[in-house]
Amino acid sequence: MTFAPCIVIPIYNHKDAIGASVAHLAVHGLPIFVVDDGSDAPTQRVLAALALQYAQQMTLLRLRANGGKGAAVMAGLRAARAAGYTHALQIDADGQHDATDVPRFIDAARAEPGAVILGRPVYDDSVPKARLYGRYLTHVWVWIETLSPTIRDSMCGFRLYPLALACELIDSVRLPTRMDFDIEILVRLYWRRAAFRSIPTRVTYAADGVSHFDVLWDNVRISRSHTRLVFGMLWRLPMLLAHKVMPRRGAVADDTDARQPEAWWRIAERGSRLGMSLLALSCKLFGRRFTALWLHPVVAYFLLTGRVARAASDNYFMRLNAAAPGANTPRPGWLTAYRHMLAFAQSSFDKLAAWTGRVDDTDVTFDDPSAFEALIASGKGALVIGAHLGNLEMMRALAVRGDRAKVTAVVYTGHARRFNQVLASSHRDFARHLLEVGDFGPETAVLMQQRIDAGELLVIVGDRVPAREAGRTTDAQFLGASAPFAQGPYVLAHALGCPVYLFFCLKEGGGYRMYFEPFAERIELPRGERAQHLAAWAQRYALRLEHYCRKAPYQWFNFFDFWASSKRGANGRT
Repeated sequence: MTFAPCIVIPIYNHKDAIGASVAHLAVHGLPIFVVDDGSDAPTQRVLAALALQYAQQMTLLRLRANGGKGAAVMAGLRAARAAGYTHALQIDADGQHDATDVPRFIDAARAEPGAVILGRPVYDDSVPKARLYGRYLTHVWVWIETLSPTIRDSMCGFRLYPLALACELIDSVRLPTRMDFDIEILVRLYWRRAAFRSIPTRVTYAADGVSHFDVLWDNVRISRSHTRLVFGMLWRLPMLLAHKVMPRRGAVADDTDARQPEAWWRIAERGSRLGMSLLALSCKLFGRRFTALWLHPVVAYFLLTGRVARAASDNYFMRLNAAAPGANTPRPGWLTAYRHMLAFAQSSFDKLAAWTGRVDDTDVTFDDPSAFEALIASGKGALVIGAHLGNLEMMRALAVRGDRAKVTAVVYTGHARRFNQVLASSHRDFARHLLEVGDFGPETAVLMQQRIDAGELLVIVGDRVPAREAGRTTDAQFLGASAPFAQGPYVLAHALGCPVYLFFCLKEGGGYRMYFEPFAERIELPRGERAQHLAAWAQRYALRLEHYCRKAPYQWFNFFDFWASSKRGANGRT
């Protein structure tokens, strides 16, 4: 669906201001819905004249009786959506707001179609001090009701709604229809995990301006609304806390956008550092079992709201079933997706547990330790290729804590920076054994050669394509279909001239089992046959990855369309 914004203006008896307001807004070329909330006859005549003057741009709606600002706004939002618009910019009719800021709101919504764009008032000396100070009391209550200061100003009448999100709410929840509407709709949208962005905007109070704010009754209504919302917050407290470790609904505005394949590095990191830190603290104070209980509601909520990840999980299990007909492979569906996402959450949680000392040698065993022990005994460095399968971090955490082997992870930490910061706070050696890169190539090899010469094991993944344009891919058959695999690990191994191993750490029963197997004593890439050799190594890796995916189907954690990576077809692909 294309981005189609419009403007919604609720009006009640602002006959002297509405003409200038419409004129200032019309210059932006957006369709305008003016909702007459039962105004008097003089205002109706002014609105009728404006409807004729702006016949190609303005739609006039009239409510028979005055229902309040909230009722007018909801009528305008519903009408705008029914007319096919995707976003509605709400602005008051009294001319307080700076209409020149309209393009800034539109640009912000175009950049992040799923977010609610809020005006954050910048007042001049015209603002009544009583109203200015009174707003701060409401701000504090809203921050309590959302457990967050994200909504900077909940009373500003200059804001932009994604219509699908707003109309879904107003059609399913009974919202207040007076001045308390502006506050309550934002809190309830926040509860539904909407993303919010704020734009500073100038607000001016005219000396002869008409205000319909009833100091007594509107304050009573707002107080009653806050009381209702506080109790609603208490009822939702576990879920609001769970929201702290999950992303908010933001960049995806509709089902059409959600189905577009997106490069994995452009998908926002999931969760806030605060939420992750709370889990880490809970693990330290109360242990793994108690803290793990929180994962179930978190995953359940993410299952319901994580449309893209759920679709990717279904796609993966569909291919897994097609590639292994007759095998005992889970079928795509809600339960399978839940178990898949729960396995991912438990894996992340186990990383925290490992770095905080809650996992020891008895929790992890080698399937066959001979290859690993021989390598360590030789004192040689090696390149170890893993995957987003199981828990790759487990070996590094145990090796560092036990000081038995020098293991360094080569990662794209820019994508999961907050989670890595939490892990780093759990153990002082976490960051010391971490190398952040954006691409694998000759320059990267120079940086890593010293570590290999010192006998370190460099652990990288083979099932992600580097984020930078230099990251090249080679197609290989994986689960019955062609998929792009990074060339980087094999180019790096060739440049380092070191042995290469594969490593997978799978959760089996109550612990982890590590699989460490030789892959190549040395990878050669002859100049004239480079592409063929890269394809052969990538295919060999894909076959081993497929083997372990079948062994532990719930433990492959690439929650994006791996087969339709947006890097395919780019200049970097061979």
